[in-house]
Amino acid sequence: EYTMLEWYRARADYMDVLEDTRELISRVWPQGPKDWIVKTVSETFLEFAGWDPVDHYDADRFDFDLVEKVEPAIEKLAGGVVLIDYPVEAAALSRRKPDNPAVAERWELYIDGIELANAYSELIDPIEQRRRFELCAEQRRLMGKETYPLDECFIQSLGSMPPSGGVALGVDRLLMLILGASSLDQVLPFR
Repeated sequence: EYTMLEWYRARADYMDVLEDTRELISRVWPQGPKDWIVKTVSETFLEFAGWDPVDHYDADRFDFDLVEKVEPAIEKLAGGVVLIDYPVEAAALSRRKPDNPAVAERWELYIDGIELANAYSELIDPIEQRRRFELCAEQRRLMGKETYPLDECFIQSLGSMPPSGGVALGVDRLLMLILGASSLDQVLPFR
């Protein structure tokens, strides 16, 4: 069990909800980190894993290096670290950056090495979303995994959405940081 706080902001993008998140955290945790380091996924992977997943995406390598190399390096950086601009393949529901279509408008926030929030600019193009869902289904099929029918209602509804940014923040993780707890068990009301 865990508690998430998720919100969306119409006529906003991922950088707008980053500022919303910064404001929220500073209000509930005034002693929290004031300066957040903002790094692109490309520069972070080049620095800590020796390759750029935006140029040559490999899902298995990306996931492995994120957990084994990037996150441990981020943990050593004091305060908040925001990884922005993910490979589009690692952000299925995120809008592409207009100036770099290989990159999705997505970020993840780490504070003291703990992944705290994930956000992105919503993909509201039904044609692009259908293409991504179909690609995902084909990849699952090729791996021998179960595939799922496309959610036609969801896909069609995208065309009527305004540009939006959304974020999901781990409340229990934030509480753990605020209280200086060493594990989630110390802040969960039920175990």
